[in-house]
Amino acid sequence: MDTARLDAGRTTGGTATASSATPARTGNTGTRMEASTGANSATSAGTHSEADTEADKRHNGNAGLAREGATLRADLHVHSRFSTRPSEWILQKLGCAESYTDPIALYHTAKRQGMDLVTITDHNTIDGALQIAHLPGTFISEEVTAYFPEDRCKLHVLCYGITETQHHEIQRLRTNVYELVDYFLEQGIPHAMAHAMYSLNGKLTPRHIERLMLLFRTFELNGSRNRVLNDTLCDIIASLDKPRVERMVNEHNLLPRMSQPWLKQLIAGSDDHSSLNIARSHTLVHHVQGDGQARIRDFLEGISDGRSEPQGMAAQPETMAHNLYSIAYQFYKNKFGLSRHVNRDLLLRFADRALTSSPEPTGGFISRLHSLIGFRRAKHVFARPPRSVQGLLQKEAEEIIWNDAELRTLINTLDNSGVASEQAWFRFVNHASETVMKNLADSLMGHALGANLFSVFNTIGSAGSLYAMLAPYFVAYSLFTKDRTFCTETRDRFILQEGPRPRLHIGHFTDTYYDVNGVARTLQMQLDIAHKTGKQLKVITCAPEADFAASCDKRPGVVNFSPIGTFAMPEYSELRLYYPPVLRMLQYAYEQDFTHIHSATPGPVGLVALAVARILQLPIHGTYHTAFPQYVSMLTDDTGLEDAMWRYMIWYYNQMDRVYVPSHATGEELIAKGLPREKVVFYQRGIDTQRFHPSYRNGFFKRYNLDTVPGTGEMKFIYVGRISREKNIHVLTEAFRLAATRQRNIRLVIVGDGPYREEMERDLAGLPATFTGYLTGDDLAAAYASSDVFVFPSGTDTFGNVVLEAQASGLPVIVTDMGGPKENLIPGETGHIVPEGDPVALAEAIMLMAGQPERVEAMRTAARDYTEGRSFEACFIHQWEMYREKRVA
Repeated sequence: MDTARLDAGRTTGGTATASSATPARTGNTGTRMEASTGANSATSAGTHSEADTEADKRHNGNAGLAREGATLRADLHVHSRFSTRPSEWILQKLGCAESYTDPIALYHTAKRQGMDLVTITDHNTIDGALQIAHLPGTFISEEVTAYFPEDRCKLHVLCYGITETQHHEIQRLRTNVYELVDYFLEQGIPHAMAHAMYSLNGKLTPRHIERLMLLFRTFELNGSRNRVLNDTLCDIIASLDKPRVERMVNEHNLLPRMSQPWLKQLIAGSDDHSSLNIARSHTLVHHVQGDGQARIRDFLEGISDGRSEPQGMAAQPETMAHNLYSIAYQFYKNKFGLSRHVNRDLLLRFADRALTSSPEPTGGFISRLHSLIGFRRAKHVFARPPRSVQGLLQKEAEEIIWNDAELRTLINTLDNSGVASEQAWFRFVNHASETVMKNLADSLMGHALGANLFSVFNTIGSAGSLYAMLAPYFVAYSLFTKDRTFCTETRDRFILQEGPRPRLHIGHFTDTYYDVNGVARTLQMQLDIAHKTGKQLKVITCAPEADFAASCDKRPGVVNFSPIGTFAMPEYSELRLYYPPVLRMLQYAYEQDFTHIHSATPGPVGLVALAVARILQLPIHGTYHTAFPQYVSMLTDDTGLEDAMWRYMIWYYNQMDRVYVPSHATGEELIAKGLPREKVVFYQRGIDTQRFHPSYRNGFFKRYNLDTVPGTGEMKFIYVGRISREKNIHVLTEAFRLAATRQRNIRLVIVGDGPYREEMERDLAGLPATFTGYLTGDDLAAAYASSDVFVFPSGTDTFGNVVLEAQASGLPVIVTDMGGPKENLIPGETGHIVPEGDPVALAEAIMLMAGQPERVEAMRTAARDYTEGRSFEACFIHQWEMYREKRVA
């Protein structure tokens, strides 16, 4: 490659077409837009040789000389009502325009926000800019939709200080970005690449970004897009140097349109469409000289010659959603003439203040009187039962505004642009949607349990109104996450990094964490290992604050959201469903930047996990821990409900990219019910072999007035778990009653609690049976090790942690031939398998073990040996690496 031509820029007919304006290193003038502090120090340009540095100094010329003049501000990317074609599907669906901001109102808002100069950059039109051209401190600009001609990849290019004649020629050339840029350079038109990292039509690739680096000197830090887009752009610019540019030139066979193309300049604009964020991001140009049109020309020259400095705040998904609500509201306000009703309706007045930068004036005493009457009337309306979801939404919205002092204050605020309005609107929508969601969930659960199918379908249909209410947030979070993915790919191409493999950050959602069960214990152990091994794991759950406060578990990495409602199962009051706050969980998941979502349970929190994964476009894995259909059958004796539960289970787990099953039997059952085999993955689960160990065998049962010397006197058969019918506890009760009548010196020890405990205690009254209640920690380990045989009658467990815990403690086990526990022993060596639901067979196994103490002793040793190879840490790390494997299509 001819490096002299690279230094000089692209030439045509012997005349340089590179911009004559002097570029500057971004380290001197550009700034990243920081959400917390506005403009901070910029990224610097990439590594250069000493020769390059000297060339830079010669090229910068006058940029380094002292220059007097003023510092002027302008928002260099803002839209008016002449931008008519929305890009977001939600606005297209409504049939509304992209913006409803009046050009004159835009001008005055920008001035109010401290802008010295004002321009309008509508899409492919200068009509908005012309409407303010007669006002002082304005110039004509536009945002041009351009294309790479080879593949129609869409771009947005900003150009400034143009004439009507130039506008028409720009529209003719814009289908070919190469010809468009050449025209800008030929005419000396200041221009910049807008939101370079944002893919407008899904065709943008890292290779396109390389071509943009060769075509453009000036790039925009966009105020309406994801912060990661701006940060990545800065990182890419900082990585540029002469060798890298030479490689790009050769690879693309494209000469740069400027000299020293590794030097870039940054500007900023709000890209506002709603009027709420005008000037939130803007550009400073220093040392501006002259008056009138000469002053504007010098400002525009400063964009390219090293005197500009981007300022402002990066956007969040909440910013975009707020803008979408605003545009939709302005559309309906214009379409239905709502202005005349604003000061007579509480909800409309709040919306007008929160969603427009120029709200309707109060209109004097009469309007204030109407408003007061409306407020008073609203208090009485709250008591009326709504007849539809829309009515419920309006009722709850008005009540929220009436009871929230900050929201009421917003109604009387004149200037509602900025972050405060954005946050207030999020709080309002979140609160209103949670209230409506609770009512819908209660209705759905009530109708479902009552088998009122028509009402179920009606409730599900009504939920569409709730979705519509939240859709702008769903759209915003989805788009911002998509931006992150593209930026990661592009950064990897420009900035080669050697080091550890890409990070994994897992968001593990569960309906159960503070309960005493196998799922909760497994999650707690996983958190311990993740903390020990430096894995990024967060467990997200939903439980009442009282449960959280009462829990002794204060592990880091657990995030509990208070439920927005609770549903207690009729006749099973201990079984409760907690409704999680969807929007707040979504916001948290986005902020955490998870790489994967994992669902531990298919309940309400599991449904939120699925929604989060879909909205954020993340892979989702699930674990089938619990045989819910079998539980439903045992609890209700209703085969119809069992079938319905199976249909739900297969639907839910079919949404997963991968489904982990703890036993082959469980996996085959799911496959037989309709789950695709390619989704099902068996994973081996481990045990903490140090926590559960024969060394804990001591005089633990002395506190229960039992013998203090293990191995003498009674042989103890221990059960650990929930005391309920779905665990076949009634079968164990009957089996022990049979065995106790024929075999002396045996005792049943029940560790745990549950709804069947009182009945079981009555049924075993007068027999050698001891109930300890819940045990944890060293007490649980000692109870295991100080017993002789573990008995587990359940046929619905998918795995059975307790079976491994018992064997690790040196106990042989008795399990059934149904479910996962039968895969966690060596039959005849570490335990026995009996038919599920057969009390006679179970009694015979108990008596067999009681009559062979020497055999039991040998099995104790074998049981411990069997579990020593089942390290929980090794199993956890093996499963962790599965997240890196390719998603199932």
